[in-house]
Amino acid sequence: MANAKIIEQKAAQVTEVSEKLKASSCAIVADYRGLNVAQVTELRKQLREAGIEFQVLKNTLVRRATATAELTELDSFLSGPTAIAFSKDDIIAPAKILTDFAKKNDKLEVKAGVVEGKVVDFNQIKALAELPSREGLLSMLLSVLQAPVRNFALAVKAVAEKQEGGAQA
Repeated sequence: MANAKIIEQKAAQVTEVSEKLKASSCAIVADYRGLNVAQVTELRKQLREAGIEFQVLKNTLVRRATATAELTELDSFLSGPTAIAFSKDDIIAPAKILTDFAKKNDKLEVKAGVVEGKVVDFNQIKALAELPSREGLLSMLLSVLQAPVRNFALAVKAVAEKQEGGAQA
């Protein structure tokens, strides 16, 4: 017979994982089988620096959590050793870090994920990884917003220079 304390701990873990799945803007499921300790440590370091939590979890626990979070479509991807990267703020960073790491270390397999409450497959995660980072998107937006002002300033400068040239002649 199972110990009541152990059952209580597992129920708490299921609740915790379910809350993380709901609260995360992006959660990516990966199979880390075959990675050595140094490789996993390097991956964890990269994810931690980006503010992403990386957890190795039992599939049965995650299945119960997905049932609670109403994300049961993710269950088909839960086989073999499973690790999940949870990101509350950035959608692109975990996808970019995990797919880049998987390119260098063929043992890491990105399976699927949850992006803003919707289950997505590897191809959609790969597409996310190819997008510019949040900072890159913001800088693009800023340059687009600055372009009209810059062009206006250049036009005013050209008119002023033309008038100065006419006045000197």
